Amino acid sequence: MTTEKTGAEILATPMEGNDADASTIREYLVALLATLWAEGEGFSGKRPFGNSGWHWDLYEALVKAGQLPGTFDDDGYLEDVDKTKADELIRRAIKALKTAGAAR
Repeated sequence: MTTEKTGAEILATPMEGNDADASTIREYLVALLATLWAEGEGFSGKRPFGNSGWHWDLYEALVKAGQLPGTFDDDGYLEDVDKTKADELIRRAIKALKTAGAAR
């Protein structure tokens, strides 16, 4: 595993094959917020992009980028990851979104 990443570095983490069609964690989080805004009270925290397990899209990106240890099964699906650590990294990325907007 590499050294601790900043929020900005986490936001730049590449993503592939996700229901938000995002190419980075930043794009994914922005799409999630846009979906929440558009759907309002009808927003589904369980299935924001139509499928459940959406957290795993983010976890997979972090593992593939070497920011977290994790294992994949024979079919290439993320099988095991430290979700507590993964959530901490995503919270750091969200905080970086907040501070990036405040700097403008």
